[in-house]
Amino acid sequence: MSLPVRTFSMCSWSRLLLLGLLLILGIPVAHATHIVGGEMELQYRRGNTYTLTLNLYFDAINGNPGALDQQMTASIFDKANNRRMQNVVLPLTSNTFVQYTNPACTTSSLSTRKLVYTRDITLEENIYISTAGYYTAVERCCRNNGIKNIINPQNAAQTFYLEFPAVVRNGQRFIDSTPRIFPPLGDYACRGEMFYYDFSGQDADGDSLVYDMVTPLNGYSNPVSPSPTQAQAAPYPGITWAADRSTLNQIPGTPTLGIDSRTGRLTVRPSQVGLFVFGVRCTEYRRKVKIGETRRDFQLYVLDCPRNTAPSVQVYNGTGKRPAYVPGRDTLHLVPGGNRCLSIRFTDPDPSSRLTLTTRPVNFSGLAPSFTTVSTGMVRAAGVPDTLTATLCFPECQDTKGQVYLLDVIVADNGCSLPKLDTVRVAFTAIPPANTPPVLTTSFPAEAAGTSPVIVRIPVGGVYTATLTGTDADRDPLVLSAVGQGFDLAAAGMQFTAQNGTGRADATFSWQSSCEAASVQENLIVRFQLQETTKCTPVPLVRLVQFVVLPPVDTVSFLPPNIITPNGDGKNDAFELPTLPPDYCDGRFGGIKIYSRWGNEVFHSPERSFKWNGAGSTGMYYYLITFTNGRRYKGWLQVLP
Repeated sequence: MSLPVRTFSMCSWSRLLLLGLLLILGIPVAHATHIVGGEMELQYRRGNTYTLTLNLYFDAINGNPGALDQQMTASIFDKANNRRMQNVVLPLTSNTFVQYTNPACTTSSLSTRKLVYTRDITLEENIYISTAGYYTAVERCCRNNGIKNIINPQNAAQTFYLEFPAVVRNGQRFIDSTPRIFPPLGDYACRGEMFYYDFSGQDADGDSLVYDMVTPLNGYSNPVSPSPTQAQAAPYPGITWAADRSTLNQIPGTPTLGIDSRTGRLTVRPSQVGLFVFGVRCTEYRRKVKIGETRRDFQLYVLDCPRNTAPSVQVYNGTGKRPAYVPGRDTLHLVPGGNRCLSIRFTDPDPSSRLTLTTRPVNFSGLAPSFTTVSTGMVRAAGVPDTLTATLCFPECQDTKGQVYLLDVIVADNGCSLPKLDTVRVAFTAIPPANTPPVLTTSFPAEAAGTSPVIVRIPVGGVYTATLTGTDADRDPLVLSAVGQGFDLAAAGMQFTAQNGTGRADATFSWQSSCEAASVQENLIVRFQLQETTKCTPVPLVRLVQFVVLPPVDTVSFLPPNIITPNGDGKNDAFELPTLPPDYCDGRFGGIKIYSRWGNEVFHSPERSFKWNGAGSTGMYYYLITFTNGRRYKGWLQVLP
């Protein structure tokens, strides 16, 4: 396999010679060591406008303040041929500190700033059309001195790298926002303890994201030229791993650092203290086709921490006097009138541990149990117990619909660097109190199939009324309501009056059809709803009705006469149209024109009450009648002696 050949400009050779000369003479080189890591993102805004952002994480403890750049330059290239498309100067727009997961775990040896560089750019649809896609890069030196898993960290640089697709594909506009990778890593890890962190991203387009470990990119910046005016084209060399380190073994540990390909969750149990750099790639797929990738480099600081023992939690059914709930064996069956509460006991062998209970639904959403007593507290301190107790109760209206729901009950301590956890997974079924559904009857037309609304058509000026009645065999309170979908009922000439009550609700609806109603909204759809207001509020009964304003008469039957005899006998002496379709809202009479057989206009009038006597010439004529809404009527007319 042939390797890519990198060509150097005279400027590049000069920088290397200068660096070599300084080293030979023993003159120290100013290393701008400060880079913790970072990533880039490209977010769609509107039209051809996108926002390009670089997130750079800066070592606030050991970083050289002179390396805090006020702007950075990103270069965009065509992946097919490495052609430079444009350079973008990104100004510094934000400078904030990264927070610890647990602020109480703050250490003076670790503090990180998040520097955000961003600018709106234009990606023209007639330019960014390469089927191979594009990449953008920012080069900056140098990484922190003291990194243990790479060679010569004080001279190692970082290339921030992002791939994105063409803005036009197969002749069609292709809109994509790249993944946003967060949160940043503000915590340290403890030697010999499992470390976990959510390193996942979010995608505004709902594309699939896949994560894997990669070697961080070094690029071509160096201590002599730490912040070049533009990035060079790919390929970018990676950092040089120290002995026994590699892409799949970046941080020593059991297990070594890894990332869940689906969730983006980092895990490692480090076996050595020190500062370690690592790289993660997030690949973006749409319909199983790769459309881009985002690379993130970061550092993990591993310390010797005080020993922290994990807390423990036990779940008891009812008052807590019965045997503990056994996960995987027991299933709770919650029935009407029965006990719906669990007793939770949680403790920690470490002194002065603050514990917190939480719950997490595993395979369901919606209603969830809640703690009716305090779910946090301290154990094994002066004057406090060694075990805490909380009560967890399920809603009376919980309905698992015959399925087994799973709920995790989790206790976390306040240990450093991250809380240690213990989890009990509770399996349960639940049946809500019995309830007879209410019944809704109306005088509207028969309900359409599926969820389509029924249609009521009324001529302009007409009045329509309907009645609605809700009844409930359990005599539960009922409420009838009506809401226009996207419009106000009163503005469309609609009125709704309800008398709600126990076991029965009655309502009357009326509508005065008018041109004003037709102008409010094209589709006048009203949602009529009957709601049973019990403790376990069921799904409401809904009727959708669409109201349509019709012209006063059927205009299809309009048939003008086609023969006149202007001989003065009082019969068919003139061409006139007393049966013209009536003016209707925006459909008003616009005018008539009459033409000879040669296309010459012989008569016109804007009046509905026009009359034309043939102008004293027999023969064949043609007419055109127009209305203001675009409706047209054409025909012929013969004038006889």
